Amino acid sequence: MAIDVTSSIEIARPRAVVAAFSSDPDNVPRWYVNIKSVEWKTPRPAQIGSRIAFEAQFLGRRLAYTYEILDLVPGERLVMRSDEGPFPMETSYGWRDSGEGRTHMTLRNRGSPARFSRLMTPLIAVAVRRSTDRDLLRLKSILEAAG
Repeated sequence: MAIDVTSSIEIARPRAVVAAFSSDPDNVPRWYVNIKSVEWKTPRPAQIGSRIAFEAQFLGRRLAYTYEILDLVPGERLVMRSDEGPFPMETSYGWRDSGEGRTHMTLRNRGSPARFSRLMTPLIAVAVRRSTDRDLLRLKSILEAAG
């Protein structure tokens, strides 16, 4: 059983600002509550093929994994995937204009929690949604306060 969670938020900042900030891996620990550190495995800036290692704390477990950027259209979408760790995952960001100086952002996480019990999958999906919604609210707060 796979997890497929999509969350979205409206941010009162221009799409270029929201996309630039949220797609920069160096900013991830500022707005993802569970991400503790980021380490570039390939040279900056982010581009297709870039590899970035993340260390996270989720459901009481320490998770270490490396994402590879699969698709990147600045200001439009970012798709990255990790096949490592206990939770192989694909994460996608999407941005679109939502009125004057506003951005609609979506964040999708999908994958199979390989090292977790199948019975735990629905609970993990709820935890992923809760965490993702909280992260997007934090991102909104950071960006709107800077505006």
